Amino acid sequence: MSEVLKAPLVVEFPFTRSLGPVQSAFLTGLRERVVLGVKTTDGRTLVPPVEYDPVTAEEIRDLVEVAATGTVTTWAWNHEPRRGQPLTTPFAWVLVRLDGADTALLHALDAPGPDAVHTGMRVRIRWAGERTGAITDIACFEPYDGDPDRPGGHTGEFENPLTGIVAHARLDYTYSPGRAQTDYIKALSEQRSVGERCSSCRKVYIPPRGACPTCGLATSEQVEVGPRGTVTTFCIVNIKAAHTANLDIEVPYVYAHIALDGADLALHARIGGIPYDEVRMGLRVEPVWTPGARYPDHYRPTGEPDADYDTYKELL
Repeated sequence: MSEVLKAPLVVEFPFTRSLGPVQSAFLTGLRERVVLGVKTTDGRTLVPPVEYDPVTAEEIRDLVEVAATGTVTTWAWNHEPRRGQPLTTPFAWVLVRLDGADTALLHALDAPGPDAVHTGMRVRIRWAGERTGAITDIACFEPYDGDPDRPGGHTGEFENPLTGIVAHARLDYTYSPGRAQTDYIKALSEQRSVGERCSSCRKVYIPPRGACPTCGLATSEQVEVGPRGTVTTFCIVNIKAAHTANLDIEVPYVYAHIALDGADLALHARIGGIPYDEVRMGLRVEPVWTPGARYPDHYRPTGEPDADYDTYKELL
């Protein structure tokens, strides 16, 4: 058996969202070094605040200021901080119930080691030097043995309140395609398309997954398919994608499902070599390879007559 492939991958994108009145006040308050909670009809103060009571589901907007000091309710030690976490040295993740609140806020505690952390310890907020209206305006919590802070009674009304935020999401991981797709990828590097046949229903799947999605049986019999195929269905892309390999492709362009000859599952790829408004179901296409590429750059028309609908209707 050949070595199974693996590679590091990063998924990263900015997430933009608007803020309602409660979240706007909370984040704007952090910018101004004020911590706001929201009071429920039964008198509980929730921090961080939410717009609907988690017990009754009724809308709540009664903002109330709480203290910057509080008590650790539970914690866990982080021996190896990761990229983007609040501190670059080992720290504790803590749930802190701020004075005046009935729920706990999750954040980092700057402590010299796990022996210095315990449930019930008193802490206070260490504010970031530059604040923009985000949870990171709280740089972290730090141990505190002084008197509780006294909230100033802020009403939640601010000049220039935040109306929206941009959160940057990122996931770093190692991807392994498994045995079946490893063989498929290696065949592509030789400009061949290889699927796998189910021993029961005899269908050929590409890209292979190592098992038949219909019968549930493991697949191992390799079958070379294509290279030509038929467009079964397609979509016209009118918006240029950001941060992708498609940045140099002018819109509009077409992505299509293509049933390669001999395959019982359609794969998707870009269609080129033809005006976007001339792409159609049944169009016969073939792969176009660029030097050194591990997969086809796109598919183009072969010049053959269109395939009859009955030959690909089961693959839509």
